[in-house]
Amino acid sequence: MKKYFYAGIVIILLVSIALVGYGAYLNYSDENQITRRMEERVLHLAGAKATVRNLRATLNMDTIKLYSEEMADATALIDGRIVAWHVDKNAKVSKGSLLATLVNDQIALQIQQATSGVRKAEAVMAQAANSYHRQERLMAKNATSKEKYEESQAQYLAAQEGLNEAKAQREQYLVQNERQEVTAPLDGEVLIIYRREGSYVQGGTPLALVGNFEKLLFALTLPDEDAKYFQIGSTVSLKMPITSWAKAYDTEFAAGNKGIDEKITAVVREVSPPPSQSAGVRRLVCEIDNSSRLLEPLTYNGVIVESNISRQCLTVPLEAMVNSDHNAVFVVNSDKTIEKRKVDTGTDDGKNIEVYSGLKGGDVVIVGSFEGLKDGIKVDITLQED
Repeated sequence: MKKYFYAGIVIILLVSIALVGYGAYLNYSDENQITRRMEERVLHLAGAKATVRNLRATLNMDTIKLYSEEMADATALIDGRIVAWHVDKNAKVSKGSLLATLVNDQIALQIQQATSGVRKAEAVMAQAANSYHRQERLMAKNATSKEKYEESQAQYLAAQEGLNEAKAQREQYLVQNERQEVTAPLDGEVLIIYRREGSYVQGGTPLALVGNFEKLLFALTLPDEDAKYFQIGSTVSLKMPITSWAKAYDTEFAAGNKGIDEKITAVVREVSPPPSQSAGVRRLVCEIDNSSRLLEPLTYNGVIVESNISRQCLTVPLEAMVNSDHNAVFVVNSDKTIEKRKVDTGTDDGKNIEVYSGLKGGDVVIVGSFEGLKDGIKVDITLQED
């Protein structure tokens, strides 16, 4: 019996080993088949050729700050109470035109006292002049002493100084009287009135903001490769989100507001350093003709700035970029396998991007989805141009 028992155990062990081996064989075989199928599979993807195109730079700016070179506060130059405004908000004014009137009750009294002082000084001056001229005539006849002559001369000069001082004092108060009228510091529009009638203000207090918005400026700091698309005298187009069309100063539109369809054009006024000098970064100053009064000197968000100068350059679709740094693409090799390749890129127009190095004309790149792609995968490409 033991003999049959041990024989049965041996048979069971052999069968178990055979089953384990067969399972391992099947697993190995399946893995090889899967690997072979993965290697032999062909992905159907979209692609595009690297092509020389005319490209216009398009810059997506987080913010742009518009400013006016002509904005200033109309300021009270003396202490006083506002008794009248002679202009309304949004009124057009010229430099020096009357905006508001202040009253300082002390000034009229000071002018009256200073005028009285001038009259007294004039009387003293007349008396000293008569005495001096009399002594001068007597001195010519040797009928008076030198001491009396010099004394009358000194009194005459002192009276002159006293009269000049009294007149200067009165002139100072007259100037203070003129400063009760607040005038516009420049040509423009009254944008804000800070204080109204009845308010008592101290000298130096701003009463109104006056500005000229017919021309607005903004500055851009760009890498040299982007700045090449902007030249002095060239124009650029600006597109702003519809949420930007609000009037912070509550000024009026001089033309219809088309919102997002409104086309804003600016002229490049300055490039610094100039293109003749080598530089990695350049500062551009652009000027907007804002005679329509659509814009104000504010910070605008989400502005798209597009150059109207185009350059021929090697490009690929922007959607061929693998990452947000725009420095890698998947290239299709001659054997229809793909490889990830580093590229050096420049500006883009929102659709295509300039390629400086890493590709040549005619190279095919993958566009669209890159999920699961890696070097060596075979692909079947449908070109976008097709």
